[in-house]
Amino acid sequence: MPTLSEESRRIVASLAHRVGPHADTASIAKAIVSILQDMGSALTPIIGQQGVVALYRRSFHLCVSTHPRLAGTYDSVPAAMDLIALKSVLVEQNETDALFFGEVLLTTLYELLTTLVGPSLTARLLVDVWQPSSSDTSSQEISP
Repeated sequence: MPTLSEESRRIVASLAHRVGPHADTASIAKAIVSILQDMGSALTPIIGQQGVVALYRRSFHLCVSTHPRLAGTYDSVPAAMDLIALKSVLVEQNETDALFFGEVLLTTLYELLTTLVGPSLTARLLVDVWQPSSSDTSSQEISP
């Protein structure tokens, strides 16, 4: 689906933007958790907290099956959407693996949501998640 390809690029770009120029595991983990929190905030009014947790858990499970280095740590992550536990797992990885896992997790979550509510509604629900926050806007851009 071309939309998913376009959205995958947007997700990867958003993650790279939030990680910033100094991609260490701490900044990668923080960026992934931040995006997941934003996704949760956007989706909770629509599918509820339990729906968000179920979507997260299914996405996490699918990512672990394609990212073998995290397979052993999957059992240690609680059934709830425990982003502190996820952050701890990500910080233990190297930068390349953590970034790859974040990209796959976020893209998988997006794709799963698309299968549930369709690409148009998914894009509308999550459009603000991929945009740089207003705190990322330089003073020159907001000056009159």
